[in-house]
Amino acid sequence: MSGARRWTTIEHDRAGAVFLGLIAALAIAAPVLNQLVPASSPFHLSTYSLTLIGKYLCYAMLALAVDLIWGYAGILSLGHAAFFALGGYAMGMYLMRQVGARGVYGDPVLPDFMVFLNWQTLPWFWVGFTHFGYALFMTAAVPAALAFVFGWLAFRSRVTGVYFSIITQALSYALLLAFFRNDMGFGGNNGFTDFKDILGFDLHADGTRVALLVITAAALAASYLACRAIVDSRVGRIIRAIRDAESRARFLGYRVESYKLWVFVFSAVLAGIAGALYVPQVGIINPSEFAPINSIEAVIWVAVGGRGTLFGAAMGAVLVNYAKTYFTGALPELWLYALGALFVLVTLFLPRGLAGLGRAADARFRLAPPHPLSGRSDRTSACRSGAN
Repeated sequence: MSGARRWTTIEHDRAGAVFLGLIAALAIAAPVLNQLVPASSPFHLSTYSLTLIGKYLCYAMLALAVDLIWGYAGILSLGHAAFFALGGYAMGMYLMRQVGARGVYGDPVLPDFMVFLNWQTLPWFWVGFTHFGYALFMTAAVPAALAFVFGWLAFRSRVTGVYFSIITQALSYALLLAFFRNDMGFGGNNGFTDFKDILGFDLHADGTRVALLVITAAALAASYLACRAIVDSRVGRIIRAIRDAESRARFLGYRVESYKLWVFVFSAVLAGIAGALYVPQVGIINPSEFAPINSIEAVIWVAVGGRGTLFGAAMGAVLVNYAKTYFTGALPELWLYALGALFVLVTLFLPRGLAGLGRAADARFRLAPPHPLSGRSDRTSACRSGAN
């Protein structure tokens, strides 16, 4: 292994260690500040802030999924919000089944929106969602199945570049229109809301929200480690080779379509799990989550944080969404303009994102010449030791 490559690996491990340390610190500090610090204290973490942090962590998982395929495989997807939303809907179906007779209409089987729309029986695809294990499986299986079918058709036809981006955006928009329909059985434009509990625990209790945040932090850390293991493996090197020279990789005998399909499906699974963790914390899921603008925002998170870094993409998701929370309250009419300007400025002046800026500063620090006084002191010490 060359010296440059060895240093790059160490640098990535160091940045990853810092990132994982921040996640661990957050998972420890947030419960303490919410549960043990009195509400009258300025250090108390409110339930609202707890929910926001959980939402940011879910977005960070989505950013990891996007960065894995865009930063390392060169596949720019503008439809990853669809996989995020499908995972959220799968978890939402489980949460709706847990409401039971406690709903507005008191029906022990049908969710409230089905009673309102005069549904007589539960649709077949809702069967099984009374069980948490089945719902958890579907949060990964449904996005994986869609990504497999879509990716197999696209990669087999050698659809790449901007054309792939356009059809993924079209896929997301088609699902948006489909889930808006009341006869689809997914709540129409209102979606799912008014959840009561998960695994018997009250979703509105602070303790449950703390547990969900800790689980989300653990899932984010596990997702990062999984993605890091992939990109540092032999498969990761092949994926990067396909990104840089797809025709040459195909000429050397690699099944390019298979590698691209595999990483695309894995990325979709990560996005689906992120959506499943998002819904119980936010308390609602509706077709607006399929909107193409959500997928475009995810790409902006990755670009701002640093494409091809993983930890930069996750940090970019947190920073941009924190800015969104602030500016949509302070200057709601200017937020979209600010987001667009941010993307343009990062593309022009920070092509490697904030992570690249940090690396450049670190490189300049390492290459800085020694201070004259320190050099003179070293020479003086050497002379004294020689005299002795």
